[in-house]
Amino acid sequence: MHSLKAITALGGHEAQVDVIHGLTITECPDWAIASVAAQYKAEKPLATAFKKAIGTTLPKPMQSKGKDGITVFWTGPNQYFVEAPFADNEGLADRLAKALKKTASVTEQTDGWVRFDVQGVGCSDVFERLCILDTRGMEKGAVSRTILEHSGCFILCRTHAYFSLYGPRSTAVSIHHGLVTAAKSALG
Repeated sequence: MHSLKAITALGGHEAQVDVIHGLTITECPDWAIASVAAQYKAEKPLATAFKKAIGTTLPKPMQSKGKDGITVFWTGPNQYFVEAPFADNEGLADRLAKALKKTASVTEQTDGWVRFDVQGVGCSDVFERLCILDTRGMEKGAVSRTILEHSGCFILCRTHAYFSLYGPRSTAVSIHHGLVTAAKSALG
C-alpha cells in the first residue's frame, strides 16, 4: 500500500507563514472550495435551494456572505465560490451538487486554487504595489477579481486589516513571492 502525504501549494507539509514587519502572510491549505454556477433560467430556483442548503442567501455582485464557517462569494454573473473548513467539508462539492440538483452546475475546486490570508495594518500598502484594486476602499464582505503576478485572483475583504486572496494553485509560488517582496518593500 502506498503511503502518500499531501503537500501544500507551496510544496510544504505544513502551511507557510511569513511575518514581515507586523504583516502576516499565511498559506491556507485547509479549505474546501466548490464553484456554483446557475443553470440556464434557474437563478431563482438556485437562490431558494442554496438558502435551504447553506442557510444564507447568495451574495450580490462583488460581495460575500458567511454563516457557520462557510463563506460564499460572487465570482461572476450567477457564479459563486463556496469555501468551508476542509476537515468538516471534504465532500463540499458533492453535498452542494446533491442539494442544488438541477438548479446549478457544481464543480470541485479545492486543489485548483490557493488561498493566502494577509493580515496587518499594512495590507493595502502591499496590495497597491501588486494590483490595481483599491483595497483601501473595500468594505467588509467585498470581493473583487484582479490580476496579481500575471494571474487572475479574487481578493476578499474580511476587515480593513485582513484580506483573503485566491489564485490559481499553479501560480502559488509566484503569488507568494509577489506578496513577500511587496511586503518587504512597503513595510521595510
